[in-house]
Amino acid sequence: MEAMAVSRYVRISARKARLVADLIRGRTIQEALDILALTPKKAVPLLRKTLLSAKANYQVKSDKGADLADTSLVIKEILVDQGPMLKRIRPRAQGRAYRIHKPMSHFKVTVGARD
Repeated sequence: MEAMAVSRYVRISARKARLVADLIRGRTIQEALDILALTPKKAVPLLRKTLLSAKANYQVKSDKGADLADTSLVIKEILVDQGPMLKRIRPRAQGRAYRIHKPMSHFKVTVGARD
C-alpha cells in the first residue's frame, strides 16, 4: 500500500528543489528527516512538510494507524516538477525595463512499506 502527498505552486525553482529531493529519494522516512535536518537549503522545510504529510496520509490509510515506525516506511517516489513562472518587471536605467522570472514548483511524494 502507498500514500501520496502533493504540494503545488511552491515558490522555489525546480532545479534547486531537485538537489534536495535527490538526497532523500529511496530512503526511509527517518533517514530522510535526519538528512533534511542537516541540509542548509531553502527547499528543506518545503519538502519536509510534504514528506510528513505523505507519512500522515499513509497512517490514516493503513489499518495499523500510528503504531507504524518511521523505519518501515520508504520514499517510493519523489518528483519535483516545474510550475508556472511569475513574470515581473524591474525598472532599469534610461527608461528600460528588465523582466524578472520568479519560478514555482510542484512536489509529489509517494511513501510505502518496505518491500
